[in-house]
Amino acid sequence: MVRFQDGEFQFAFERALGACYRQGADVGEVLATAERIADGDGDAWVNEWTSTAGEAWASGMTARRNGRRVSSLAHFRRAATYYSTALFQIAHSTEADRGLDIWRRQRACWEQILDLSPVPAERISIAYADAALPGFFFPAPGAAGETRPLVVVNNGSYQATSDMWAHVGAGAAERGYHWLTFDGPGQQASLFEHRILFRPDWEKVLTPVLEAMLARPDVDPDRVAVVGVGQGGYLVARALAFEHRFAAAVLDPGIVDVLTAWTDRLPTQMREQLDDRRQSAFDREIHLAELFAPASTETLRFHGEPYGHNGGSTFRLFLTIAAYHLGEEVRQIDTPVLITESEGEPFWPGQSRQLHERLAGPKELVTFTAREGASGHCEPLAPALREARIFDWLERHLA
Repeated sequence: MVRFQDGEFQFAFERALGACYRQGADVGEVLATAERIADGDGDAWVNEWTSTAGEAWASGMTARRNGRRVSSLAHFRRAATYYSTALFQIAHSTEADRGLDIWRRQRACWEQILDLSPVPAERISIAYADAALPGFFFPAPGAAGETRPLVVVNNGSYQATSDMWAHVGAGAAERGYHWLTFDGPGQQASLFEHRILFRPDWEKVLTPVLEAMLARPDVDPDRVAVVGVGQGGYLVARALAFEHRFAAAVLDPGIVDVLTAWTDRLPTQMREQLDDRRQSAFDREIHLAELFAPASTETLRFHGEPYGHNGGSTFRLFLTIAAYHLGEEVRQIDTPVLITESEGEPFWPGQSRQLHERLAGPKELVTFTAREGASGHCEPLAPALREARIFDWLERHLA
């Protein structure tokens, strides 16, 4: 299904549509909202998705006041998805300064979801350096304190925390596992509220998360898995080179070099300037490009924010992202790993296979195709197929 010719708009639209599988959206609402948006119109995108989200939020509040937990939960799940969908194109609008307010509305939906879930989630604080990371522990339905396997869901770069329910969490709960997601450095509340930035050495993040979970009596220490979603495919892979206590890991997708998603669209001359460390020439070319396309300045700021970019040298931003690259440390990974490979991967094409070939330990590569309706980054329109393949593999290691 194609609604938008603009690739970024189409991807965000497909993500919202795919969330319907786990009740994170409703097909009619998604299609009707998308129909009201002209291709490439960032202002219409933000306004229409925010409007649809607001209607779902209001319905959720009414249902909660009337004691209708199930209906209220359904409304808030949809509202969270629609607010996060609005944010996905905030950099293309003329009101990018609305971003924090919209994110806080999305977060308010998530807080409602935590309380209204059939088994309410536990808010936890994960000790990290001299700060703390917000975590959300969802006990398995019917577990009642029983020791169970745990699936840790490691977010990527732009996905909302609530998206992790539809992507992995619901499938874990349905299979009788506890599951946890958290806002790591550069992600969600850690970034927007506490200004904690991304870091490439993700073992410094994932190890404290694992330590906090292993201290719980209701978590089986020998059956903890981790799933890296989106850019989490790099983050988790990097951490696994130094953290060997996970029973299994899934990378959706596998990523070797984060920077290529930024540089592949650059002219050859600019890639050479970057490689040769010619900062002045590179920044001059970026400045000229921004003069002809002013919106690109806001796009760079939005995408660079988790790395600490606030409108300064783009060369320095790219140099920072260059550190998110897997080297020989991948040979140290001995955790069983499943890597997804999607036909038409737009951001890191071919890197799932590259990483699979470089791993020395137990590994498996699963391919999703356009013929299955499962192409694109993180298989947005094939959540049932993705979930079945991932959890069928995980069950072999968590049984």
